[in-house]
Amino acid sequence: MIVVTTSPLTNDLQSQLTANFPSVTFKFNENMGQAEVHLADADVLVTFGEDVTSDHIKQATNLKWIMVLSAGMDEMPFRIIKERGIKVTNARGIHKIQMAEYAISMLLHVYRQNETLRRNQLAHHWDSKVPLKEISNRTMTIVGAGAIGEELARLAKAFRMKTIGVSRSENVKPHFDENYTNDQVMHALKQADFVVSILPSTEETFYFYKQEHFKTMKSNAVFLNMGRGDAVQSETLIMALDQGQIAHAVLDVFEQEPLPSDHPLWEHPKVTMTPHVSGKSPQYLPRAVEIFEQNLKAYIEENKLVTNEIDVERGY
Repeated sequence: MIVVTTSPLTNDLQSQLTANFPSVTFKFNENMGQAEVHLADADVLVTFGEDVTSDHIKQATNLKWIMVLSAGMDEMPFRIIKERGIKVTNARGIHKIQMAEYAISMLLHVYRQNETLRRNQLAHHWDSKVPLKEISNRTMTIVGAGAIGEELARLAKAFRMKTIGVSRSENVKPHFDENYTNDQVMHALKQADFVVSILPSTEETFYFYKQEHFKTMKSNAVFLNMGRGDAVQSETLIMALDQGQIAHAVLDVFEQEPLPSDHPLWEHPKVTMTPHVSGKSPQYLPRAVEIFEQNLKAYIEENKLVTNEIDVERGY
Protein backbone atom coordinates (compact mmCIF):
# COMPACT_ATOMS: atom_id res chain seq x y z
CA MET A 1 0.00 0.00 0.00
CA ILE A 2 1.26 3.47 -0.91
CA VAL A 3 0.20 6.53 1.11
CA VAL A 4 0.93 9.95 -0.39
CA THR A 5 0.74 13.14 1.67
CA THR A 6 0.28 16.60 0.14
CA SER A 7 0.86 18.67 3.29
CA PRO A 8 3.85 18.88 5.64
CA LEU A 9 3.95 16.61 8.67
CA THR A 10 6.54 17.01 11.41
CA ASN A 11 9.50 14.64 11.46
CA ASP A 12 8.12 13.10 14.65
CA LEU A 13 4.78 12.34 13.00
CA GLN A 14 6.48 10.91 9.92
CA SER A 15 8.61 8.65 12.12
CA GLN A 16 5.54 7.64 14.10
CA LEU A 17 3.65 6.60 10.97
CA THR A 18 6.53 4.64 9.43
CA ALA A 19 7.22 2.86 12.74
CA ASN A 20 3.56 1.98 13.35
CA PHE A 21 2.91 0.79 9.79
CA PRO A 22 6.05 -0.92 8.46
CA SER A 23 4.14 -2.61 5.63
CA VAL A 24 3.05 0.75 4.18
CA THR A 25 5.15 2.88 1.83
CA PHE A 26 4.78 6.54 2.75
CA LYS A 27 5.56 9.31 0.27
CA PHE A 28 5.78 12.44 2.42
CA ASN A 29 5.50 15.77 0.59
CA GLU A 30 5.34 19.45 1.53
CA ASN A 31 2.67 20.36 -1.02
CA MET A 32 0.61 19.05 -3.91
CA GLY A 33 3.25 20.17 -6.41
CA GLN A 34 5.72 17.72 -4.89
CA ALA A 35 3.06 15.02 -4.51
CA GLU A 36 1.89 15.04 -8.13
CA VAL A 37 4.70 12.74 -9.28
CA HIS A 38 3.40 10.06 -6.87
CA LEU A 39 -0.34 10.39 -7.53
CA ALA A 40 -0.54 7.58 -10.09
CA ASP A 41 0.76 5.11 -7.49
CA ALA A 42 -1.26 6.35 -4.51
CA ASP A 43 -3.72 4.04 -2.79
CA VAL A 44 -4.34 6.61 -0.07
CA LEU A 45 -4.07 10.40 -0.25
CA VAL A 46 -3.56 12.46 2.92
CA THR A 47 -4.38 16.13 2.36
CA PHE A 48 -5.97 19.24 3.84
CA GLY A 49 -8.47 19.08 0.97
CA GLU A 50 -8.27 22.50 -0.63
CA ASP A 51 -5.38 21.43 -2.89
CA VAL A 52 -7.22 18.50 -4.49
CA THR A 53 -8.77 19.07 -7.93
CA SER A 54 -10.65 16.87 -10.37
CA ASP A 55 -7.45 16.58 -12.44
CA HIS A 56 -5.59 15.21 -9.44
CA ILE A 57 -8.27 12.56 -8.93
CA LYS A 58 -7.98 11.60 -12.62
CA GLN A 59 -4.20 11.22 -12.24
CA ALA A 60 -4.58 9.05 -9.14
CA THR A 61 -5.81 5.97 -10.98
CA ASN A 62 -5.25 3.61 -8.03
CA LEU A 63 -6.76 5.91 -5.41
CA LYS A 64 -9.19 4.25 -3.02
CA TRP A 65 -9.31 6.54 0.01
CA ILE A 66 -8.71 10.22 0.79
CA MET A 67 -7.95 11.31 4.35
CA VAL A 68 -8.65 15.01 4.83
CA LEU A 69 -6.70 16.46 7.75
CA SER A 70 -9.43 18.97 8.56
CA ALA A 71 -13.15 18.96 9.23
CA GLY A 72 -14.15 21.31 6.40
CA MET A 73 -14.77 19.76 3.00
CA ASP A 74 -15.82 22.89 1.11
CA GLU A 75 -13.48 22.62 -1.87
CA MET A 76 -13.35 18.87 -2.46
CA PRO A 77 -14.28 17.68 -6.01
CA PHE A 78 -16.98 15.32 -4.74
CA ARG A 79 -18.59 14.62 -8.12
CA ILE A 80 -15.61 12.76 -9.55
CA ILE A 81 -14.81 11.25 -6.12
CA LYS A 82 -18.30 9.75 -6.06
CA GLU A 83 -18.02 8.53 -9.66
CA ARG A 84 -14.77 6.76 -8.83
CA GLY A 85 -16.17 5.21 -5.64
CA ILE A 86 -13.34 6.69 -3.58
CA LYS A 87 -13.89 6.74 0.18
CA VAL A 88 -13.31 9.94 2.12
CA THR A 89 -12.63 10.46 5.81
CA ASN A 90 -11.85 13.66 7.69
CA ALA A 91 -10.59 14.84 11.05
CA ARG A 92 -13.98 15.73 12.48
CA GLY A 93 -13.77 16.22 16.24
CA ILE A 94 -10.18 17.41 16.52
CA HIS A 95 -11.34 21.03 16.78
CA LYS A 96 -13.67 20.48 19.68
CA ILE A 97 -11.37 21.37 22.59
CA GLN A 98 -9.85 24.55 21.19
CA MET A 99 -13.05 25.80 19.55
CA ALA A 100 -15.11 25.25 22.70
CA GLU A 101 -12.47 27.17 24.65
CA TYR A 102 -12.56 29.93 22.02
CA ALA A 103 -16.33 30.34 22.32
CA ILE A 104 -16.30 30.56 26.11
CA SER A 105 -13.34 32.96 26.08
CA MET A 106 -15.00 35.28 23.56
CA LEU A 107 -18.32 35.36 25.40
CA LEU A 108 -16.43 36.23 28.59
CA HIS A 109 -14.49 38.83 26.60
CA VAL A 110 -17.73 40.56 25.59
CA TYR A 111 -19.57 40.26 28.91
CA ARG A 112 -16.56 41.26 31.03
CA GLN A 113 -15.83 44.25 28.74
CA ASN A 114 -12.21 43.25 28.21
CA GLU A 115 -11.85 45.46 25.15
CA THR A 116 -12.99 48.56 27.03
CA LEU A 117 -10.79 47.76 30.01
CA ARG A 118 -7.77 47.28 27.75
CA ARG A 119 -8.39 50.59 25.97
CA ASN A 120 -8.68 52.31 29.35
CA GLN A 121 -5.38 50.77 30.44
CA LEU A 122 -3.58 52.01 27.33
CA ALA A 123 -5.08 55.47 27.89
CA HIS A 124 -4.05 55.42 31.58
CA HIS A 125 -7.74 55.94 32.38
CA TRP A 126 -9.09 54.53 35.66
CA ASP A 127 -12.80 53.74 35.35
CA SER A 128 -14.17 51.28 37.90
CA LYS A 129 -17.74 51.86 36.73
CA VAL A 130 -17.44 49.93 33.46
CA PRO A 131 -20.59 47.71 33.51
CA LEU A 132 -19.71 44.00 33.68
CA LYS A 133 -21.99 40.98 33.32
CA GLU A 134 -21.83 37.26 34.07
CA ILE A 135 -22.24 34.53 31.47
CA SER A 136 -23.39 32.13 34.18
CA ASN A 137 -27.05 31.04 34.30
CA ARG A 138 -27.66 32.18 30.71
CA THR A 139 -29.09 30.19 27.82
CA MET A 140 -26.84 29.08 24.98
CA THR A 141 -28.22 27.83 21.66
CA ILE A 142 -25.69 25.94 19.55
CA VAL A 143 -26.62 25.65 15.87
CA GLY A 144 -24.63 22.78 14.42
CA ALA A 145 -24.56 20.56 17.49
CA GLY A 146 -21.90 18.07 16.42
CA ALA A 147 -18.72 17.10 18.27
CA ILE A 148 -17.64 20.72 18.76
CA GLY A 149 -21.11 21.73 19.90
CA GLU A 150 -21.26 18.88 22.41
CA GLU A 151 -17.93 19.90 23.92
CA LEU A 152 -19.04 23.53 24.10
CA ALA A 153 -22.30 22.50 25.79
CA ARG A 154 -20.27 20.48 28.32
CA LEU A 155 -18.19 23.55 29.19
CA ALA A 156 -21.29 25.74 29.32
CA LYS A 157 -22.66 23.48 32.04
CA ALA A 158 -19.75 24.55 34.25
CA PHE A 159 -21.31 28.03 34.05
CA ARG A 160 -24.74 26.58 34.92
CA MET A 161 -26.12 27.48 31.49
CA LYS A 162 -29.21 26.05 29.87
CA THR A 163 -28.01 24.47 26.62
CA ILE A 164 -30.05 24.02 23.45
CA GLY A 165 -28.80 22.08 20.45
CA VAL A 166 -29.87 22.44 16.81
CA SER A 167 -28.84 19.83 14.25
CA ARG A 168 -30.08 17.87 11.24
CA SER A 169 -31.32 14.96 13.35
CA GLU A 170 -33.68 14.75 16.31
CA ASN A 171 -31.27 12.55 18.27
CA VAL A 172 -30.79 13.51 21.89
CA LYS A 173 -27.21 14.69 22.33
CA PRO A 174 -25.04 14.75 25.45
CA HIS A 175 -24.96 17.92 27.59
CA PHE A 176 -28.01 19.52 25.94
CA ASP A 177 -31.19 20.32 27.85
CA GLU A 178 -33.22 20.61 24.64
CA ASN A 179 -32.67 19.39 21.08
CA TYR A 180 -34.24 20.75 17.89
CA THR A 181 -33.88 20.05 14.18
CA ASN A 182 -32.79 22.73 11.72
CA ASP A 183 -36.37 23.42 10.67
CA GLN A 184 -37.27 24.06 14.33
CA VAL A 185 -34.45 26.55 14.82
CA MET A 186 -36.74 29.48 15.62
CA HIS A 187 -37.83 27.80 18.86
CA ALA A 188 -34.20 27.54 19.87
CA LEU A 189 -33.17 31.06 18.84
CA LYS A 190 -35.84 32.94 20.74
CA GLN A 191 -34.66 31.52 24.07
CA ALA A 192 -30.97 32.26 23.63
CA ASP A 193 -28.73 34.79 25.30
CA PHE A 194 -25.90 33.33 23.22
CA VAL A 195 -26.31 31.89 19.72
CA VAL A 196 -23.23 29.96 18.62
CA SER A 197 -23.13 28.92 14.97
CA ILE A 198 -20.93 25.93 14.08
CA LEU A 199 -22.59 25.12 10.76
CA PRO A 200 -20.56 23.57 7.93
CA SER A 201 -20.58 25.07 4.44
CA THR A 202 -23.13 23.17 2.34
CA GLU A 203 -26.00 23.95 0.00
CA GLU A 204 -28.37 23.53 2.95
CA THR A 205 -26.52 26.01 5.17
CA PHE A 206 -25.63 28.69 2.59
CA TYR A 207 -26.98 32.00 4.01
CA PHE A 208 -28.82 29.95 6.62
CA TYR A 209 -29.52 32.97 8.83
CA LYS A 210 -32.03 35.42 7.39
CA GLN A 211 -33.51 38.62 8.79
CA GLU A 212 -36.33 36.66 10.42
CA HIS A 213 -33.82 34.65 12.42
CA PHE A 214 -32.23 37.74 13.93
CA LYS A 215 -35.62 39.31 14.57
CA THR A 216 -36.51 36.18 16.53
CA MET A 217 -33.42 36.49 18.77
CA LYS A 218 -33.38 38.52 21.96
CA SER A 219 -32.33 42.13 21.47
CA ASN A 220 -29.52 41.58 24.02
CA ALA A 221 -28.31 38.34 22.42
CA VAL A 222 -24.72 37.73 21.34
CA PHE A 223 -24.29 35.92 18.01
CA LEU A 224 -21.00 34.02 17.63
CA ASN A 225 -20.05 32.43 14.31
CA MET A 226 -17.11 30.02 14.25
CA GLY A 227 -18.48 27.55 11.70
CA ARG A 228 -18.43 28.93 8.17
CA GLY A 229 -18.72 32.52 7.02
CA ASP A 230 -21.28 31.83 4.31
CA ALA A 231 -23.89 30.84 6.92
CA VAL A 232 -24.87 34.51 7.08
CA GLN A 233 -24.63 37.36 4.62
CA SER A 234 -22.65 40.31 5.99
CA GLU A 235 -25.33 42.78 5.04
CA THR A 236 -27.95 40.78 6.91
CA LEU A 237 -25.82 40.66 10.04
CA ILE A 238 -24.93 44.36 9.90
CA MET A 239 -28.62 45.23 9.51
CA ALA A 240 -29.47 43.09 12.55
CA LEU A 241 -26.83 44.90 14.60
CA ASP A 242 -27.75 48.38 13.37
CA GLN A 243 -31.45 47.82 14.00
CA GLY A 244 -30.85 46.48 17.50
CA GLN A 245 -32.16 43.01 16.75
CA ILE A 246 -29.11 41.61 18.56
CA ALA A 247 -26.56 43.27 20.83
CA HIS A 248 -23.21 41.99 19.56
CA ALA A 249 -21.56 39.66 17.08
CA VAL A 250 -18.35 37.67 17.54
CA LEU A 251 -17.01 36.54 14.17
CA ASP A 252 -14.15 34.17 13.43
CA VAL A 253 -15.27 33.30 9.88
CA PHE A 254 -16.39 35.42 6.95
CA GLU A 255 -17.86 35.21 3.46
CA GLN A 256 -14.49 36.31 2.05
CA GLU A 257 -11.20 35.52 3.75
CA PRO A 258 -9.05 37.44 4.34
CA LEU A 259 -11.71 40.05 4.96
CA PRO A 260 -11.16 43.07 2.65
CA SER A 261 -9.54 45.97 4.51
CA ASP A 262 -12.40 48.32 3.58
CA HIS A 263 -15.18 46.01 4.82
CA PRO A 264 -17.57 47.73 7.28
CA LEU A 265 -17.30 44.86 9.79
CA TRP A 266 -13.77 45.96 10.74
CA GLU A 267 -14.91 49.11 12.49
CA HIS A 268 -18.42 48.16 13.54
CA PRO A 269 -18.83 49.04 17.24
CA LYS A 270 -20.89 45.93 17.95
CA VAL A 271 -18.52 43.42 16.32
CA THR A 272 -15.56 41.53 17.74
CA MET A 273 -13.47 39.81 15.05
CA THR A 274 -10.74 37.19 14.92
CA PRO A 275 -8.99 35.93 11.73
CA HIS A 276 -10.33 32.33 11.52
CA VAL A 277 -8.22 31.09 14.42
CA SER A 278 -10.77 29.33 16.64
CA GLY A 279 -9.56 25.92 15.48
CA LYS A 280 -5.83 26.63 15.89
CA SER A 281 -3.92 24.46 18.35
CA PRO A 282 -0.45 22.90 18.59
CA GLN A 283 -2.28 19.59 19.10
CA TYR A 284 -4.07 19.84 15.75
CA LEU A 285 -1.86 17.61 13.60
CA PRO A 286 -1.18 14.95 16.27
CA ARG A 287 -4.93 14.57 16.79
CA ALA A 288 -5.57 14.39 13.05
CA VAL A 289 -2.88 11.74 12.58
CA GLU A 290 -4.33 9.74 15.47
CA ILE A 291 -7.67 9.56 13.64
CA PHE A 292 -5.88 8.60 10.43
CA GLU A 293 -4.00 5.82 12.22
CA GLN A 294 -7.23 4.36 13.61
CA ASN A 295 -8.63 4.11 10.10
CA LEU A 296 -5.39 2.95 8.49
CA LYS A 297 -5.08 0.05 10.94
CA ALA A 298 -8.67 -1.05 10.26
CA TYR A 299 -8.22 -0.57 6.52
CA ILE A 300 -5.12 -2.78 6.41
CA GLU A 301 -6.52 -5.48 8.70
CA GLU A 302 -10.21 -5.52 7.75
CA ASN A 303 -10.49 -3.39 4.59
CA LYS A 304 -12.84 -0.97 6.33
CA LEU A 305 -12.89 2.52 7.84
CA VAL A 306 -14.04 2.85 11.43
CA THR A 307 -14.42 6.57 12.08
CA ASN A 308 -15.28 9.86 10.37
CA GLU A 309 -16.28 8.48 6.97
CA ILE A 310 -17.88 11.18 4.86
CA ASP A 311 -21.15 10.90 2.94
CA VAL A 312 -19.91 12.07 -0.46
CA GLU A 313 -23.49 12.87 -1.49
CA ARG A 314 -23.83 15.49 1.27
CA GLY A 315 -20.19 16.52 1.38
CA TYR A 316 -19.84 16.07 5.14
